[in-house]
Amino acid sequence: MESKSKNLVLGFVVLAVFLISGVKSWTGEIHGRVVCDVCADSSIGPEDHILEGAEVAVLCITKSGEVVNYQAFTNAKGIYTVAETMPESDRWNTCLARPISSFHDHCNHLGDRSTGIKFTYSRPSGHFHTVRPFVYQPFTAPSYCTETLSE
Repeated sequence: MESKSKNLVLGFVVLAVFLISGVKSWTGEIHGRVVCDVCADSSIGPEDHILEGAEVAVLCITKSGEVVNYQAFTNAKGIYTVAETMPESDRWNTCLARPISSFHDHCNHLGDRSTGIKFTYSRPSGHFHTVRPFVYQPFTAPSYCTETLSE
């Protein structure tokens, strides 16, 4: 209990110093989705599903030139999120999001357009940037996918 009190006091001290210093804070958020394109047809359809636990890396260069790396995993809805609060002068400028791995044996090959997405982060504080979905595909599409195409 004593360490919780010390941590709380330390948190208030840091917040007070931050507020007194006059530094304007900025909060950014990046999120996206990771899906399994079951039929490997490069379109999201009813047979496709999200991938929980997929790993994504986000690298950002700040306005001050610092490089920051983030690692995120998708939740039960297939969504990953990276967020940080920092001084306005150090906010993200350019970012690169890229898929690292899918832990699903049935869907672990990256789709053609899912190597990485570079973007400029120009959102104001408190707003988010959405990255287009990263797509994994099975090594071999199920037979029902090819049967539908041949009819």
